[in-house]
Amino acid sequence: MPNSPTISTSRFAAALSTLEDAHAAIDEVCSAALPQLGAAADLAVLFVSGHHREEVEEIARHACRAIGREALLGCTGESIVGGDREIEGEPAISLWLASLPGTTIRLMHLDFQSTPDGGSFTGWPADLAEPWPAGAAMLLLGEPFSFPADELVRRINEDHPGVPVLGGMASGGAAPGENRLILGTREFQSGAVVAIIHGAIRISSVVSQGCRPIGEPFVVTRAETNIIYELGGAPPLLRLKEMFKTLTEREQQLVRGGLHVGRVLNEYQDDFHRGDFLVRNVIGADPQTGAIAIGDYVRPGQTVQFHVRDEETADEDLRHLLAGATASSGTTKSRGALLFTCNGRGTRLFSSADHDARCIRQALGEVPLAGFFAQGEIGPVAGKNFLHGFTASVAIFEQADK
Repeated sequence: MPNSPTISTSRFAAALSTLEDAHAAIDEVCSAALPQLGAAADLAVLFVSGHHREEVEEIARHACRAIGREALLGCTGESIVGGDREIEGEPAISLWLASLPGTTIRLMHLDFQSTPDGGSFTGWPADLAEPWPAGAAMLLLGEPFSFPADELVRRINEDHPGVPVLGGMASGGAAPGENRLILGTREFQSGAVVAIIHGAIRISSVVSQGCRPIGEPFVVTRAETNIIYELGGAPPLLRLKEMFKTLTEREQQLVRGGLHVGRVLNEYQDDFHRGDFLVRNVIGADPQTGAIAIGDYVRPGQTVQFHVRDEETADEDLRHLLAGATASSGTTKSRGALLFTCNGRGTRLFSSADHDARCIRQALGEVPLAGFFAQGEIGPVAGKNFLHGFTASVAIFEQADK
């Protein structure tokens, strides 16, 4: 997809509308964002609250007419992010625009088809280069009832190692057919809409799982599928009971409220810190055997550690990771960001509204920001892509080094 040869650096813009009328709302965001951009939009990303679900296709057509092309990707969301605001449970439309000279953008709609061999993803362009170009990144917005995003990111990890996948699963729909995806002027009720991006733009990621480790790490000594029977030769519930006595009163309260397990992703490290773990919920326990079940597959020999999550930890984790991303990339005025945050965050986790959006703006400056509350967030941890829960996944766009 070509872009303007007259602009030498990337530019970004974003606008939010909370008008109840969908036509007035999309007109408002287009009228606000396009003058900010000051160039032709090579990529537009649109997030629409479920209140406007039945008018999504008309909204998409209006946006494409306004930007003069069909380079549009989007979905519906339970709650919508724009600038430093998170609009929870109210009508909202958020539009994000990017002018990306020297950058190639391939848009596509993917479907999943079950096969005797397990299934295949269809919709890849026939002329998509193999291997993918150096520096490529993927944006993915999926429909949670029809598209196995965890399987896709697993295959991307295997077939295209090092390619970051960032995005989230559409939300707000309680049943199949209630969520919407947007690609150009078309809407879809299943599958995923995808952009593969490479060229003169760098897309970095911040993936905040909002947890912190407690106690000591243990090696899994007996496990089957997602059930851990032994940690360091003893039942997990026994290990938890031993650890519980050493915790502060506050940490004990957090364990009672919800326990998580972090699986170390790089076993070759001497010690483990935040960001080294893939965090999953503890979803069950057997008091008789002392075994626990977690929301991930685990095998003997892996290292795990118990984790807890609360407002304070989630706040500190996101701020810490954003500070690290800012320090590593330096400062630039040409930057934009997309936020894919869990629908269990927002005011369901934090005592004040707009938490994640404000953290990003405080760390990165007044960057054009858009996003939504997802039913599953996608992003890399320790160099591998995963589908997460209760996570804030941030895609940061900036001019690549020449």
